[in-house]
Amino acid sequence: MKALKVILLLVGIVILLVVAAGAYVKLALPDTGKPPVLSIKSTPERLENGRYLANHVAACMDCHSSRDWTRYAGPMKEAGFGGGGEVFNQKMGFPGSFYAPNITPHHLQEWTDGELFHAITTGVSPDGRALFPLMAAHRFGKMDQEDIYDIIAYIRTLAPVVNDVPVSKADFPVNFIINTMPKPAAFQKKPQATDTVRYGGYLVNAAGCVDCHSKHDKGTLIAGTEFGGGMAFEMPTGTVRAPNITFDPTTGIGKWSKAAFVSRFKLYGAANYHSPKVESGHMNTTMPWTVYAGMKESDLGAIYDFLASVKPIRHNVVKFSAKP
Repeated sequence: MKALKVILLLVGIVILLVVAAGAYVKLALPDTGKPPVLSIKSTPERLENGRYLANHVAACMDCHSSRDWTRYAGPMKEAGFGGGGEVFNQKMGFPGSFYAPNITPHHLQEWTDGELFHAITTGVSPDGRALFPLMAAHRFGKMDQEDIYDIIAYIRTLAPVVNDVPVSKADFPVNFIINTMPKPAAFQKKPQATDTVRYGGYLVNAAGCVDCHSKHDKGTLIAGTEFGGGMAFEMPTGTVRAPNITFDPTTGIGKWSKAAFVSRFKLYGAANYHSPKVESGHMNTTMPWTVYAGMKESDLGAIYDFLASVKPIRHNVVKFSAKP
């Protein structure tokens, strides 16, 4: 009996510790400090750089607009630009239902510049909610602050779109884990464009290449799989997997020339290009080719130089499996 009492006491202590830890995670986290007091002055230079980053590098507008998934690469629809509403859910392999919020003035007009800056760079909304890393604060918090200021200045100019988006909900246990994900920002200065490897790495971080071209577990990137591909996305016509973009010559892009790499992107920005309809059983892709096609050729070349510096991974990815 004495032994049983000891066991029950230990079990009770463990339960108490688990409950206390859960309460701490839920109630005390995330803790990334208070939003800064900011008033970002809009200039033509800020707006131009912000437009370029938001539309073609950081791909803000791609996630926060509706995409036409009946066409290849899901080009953005003209209506509702920036109005949010795209859902990333369990059918696509995500641990919950996460909705891209409306980032036009209809939704953000009450947010201060500091609150918006804090949300983008730490992943915490003004009401204290942790944002799932689809809102890539872990990347944006490593950018140059001036670039974030430029993006904010640009999205403040968007036409208001009336679209009240549902609140995102994470599945258990991610609904607890998510509160541990936001971290204080660790900003860096943008490297000189002439240092193509470091500058390319800066662009790769901003563009989120590693986020899709790696393996993940419950929203967390699996160390050692960076850029090696394999992340799966469930789509109406089947399962598409992000390819290996390391310079492995057999399973990656090791045999690609820089010219071929740049041309692959620019194909989707050609004046006569129109995303074709995707028929049943045929491959579609989550890769926003029409967005990244707007990047400068020199920037795409810098990304190529950075990827060439990454350790090659031999990983043969089956890019598409059609639904039976």
